[in-house]
Order: sequence, then structure tokens, then C-alpha cells
Amino acid sequence: MANKFFKINLEGAVLKVGFGEPAQNDQIVKDAVERLDEMVKSKELAGGQVLKINGPASLPVAIAIAHAVAHLYEVIGVFDPKIGKYVVAVSHGSKHQPGDLVD
Repeated sequence: MANKFFKINLEGAVLKVGFGEPAQNDQIVKDAVERLDEMVKSKELAGGQVLKINGPASLPVAIAIAHAVAHLYEVIGVFDPKIGKYVVAVSHGSKHQPGDLVD
């Protein structure tokens, strides 16, 4: 049933996210976490240098996504459509700091 209420797919270094069928946040978070667990177990989300996240998400879902991927990647950037760039939200290295902009 994962990916019914919240869509998550990896396209290169970009984690594309977005809402699926209408549901409340409790169900959406469960669906998103289930999908992320599948992606980690299958090594689709295997970790690396930079993961960029792009698409709409509620705050509870965004936190669930961050928790699932924050220690798999050195840098997590989230797309800001107003700026047209990814804003570094999580950094475990010295190359990028939170608040840096990346393409």
C-alpha cells in the first residue's frame, strides 16, 4: 500500500515527493515512512554525497523524510521554488553548511 497517499521516487540525485490520494497526515506519514523503508531496504536510497528533495509535503511528512535520509547522505537540500535552488537543510560535512544554496 506504500506510495498510495504520498508519492516518493528517486530520479538521479533528486527525491521527488508529492501527495497521492487524499488522506489525513497520520496516514500520509505512515505511507511515506513505509515507502522510504522500502527504498532503503532495496538500496534504492543507498546514501551518498548530496540528496535533493523536490515537491510538496506537509510538515509532519517533511520531518519523517528528513529523519529517514539525514544520515544516509552528507548533504540534504530542499528545493525552494521562490529562489529556484535547493537550500541545504542538513549537512554532515564541511563542503556545504545549512542555508547554502545548491543547483
